[in-house]
Amino acid sequence: MRFQTRRSHVIDLMFPVALLFVFALSSLSVLILAAHIHASAAERLRVNDESRTALSYLAEKIHQNDTAGAVSITRVEETDCLAMSAVYNGTPCTTYIYEYEGMLKELFINDGIAVSLKSGRDIMELTSLSMEQLEEHLYRFTVLDSEGRQHSLTASERSVP
Repeated sequence: MRFQTRRSHVIDLMFPVALLFVFALSSLSVLILAAHIHASAAERLRVNDESRTALSYLAEKIHQNDTAGAVSITRVEETDCLAMSAVYNGTPCTTYIYEYEGMLKELFINDGIAVSLKSGRDIMELTSLSMEQLEEHLYRFTVLDSEGRQHSLTASERSVP
């Protein structure tokens, strides 16, 4: 009886190595594609969050300071500011919210003191903020996000004199 011995061919080694290489390349491609999709989605969420947070902040500040005649839009140093007047411990004060050098800022100051916009506290980064008074107690705020899209919010005072 004769035993057959199998001869080893180069293809016997090359096929599994090529298959492993194709599998590794496919896995790497899927991984890179998934990372790119995740980064893109995260960036869109960040930009969207940037504009919505700024608009929500403005609306909440209006509602917190909602007393008759306390909210207005004023121009300080060639910049539109949301001004909210109040009296704290018998002292009249004003809170200014505005965009200055790419930042949404808030400045709380006693009335009668000179206002300097660079002294405000940084709230968050912001590309652009515009504000307008539509009617006597109705305001529109428009934010331009870092991708150039506009987002707007219309807010009103609830306590009207």
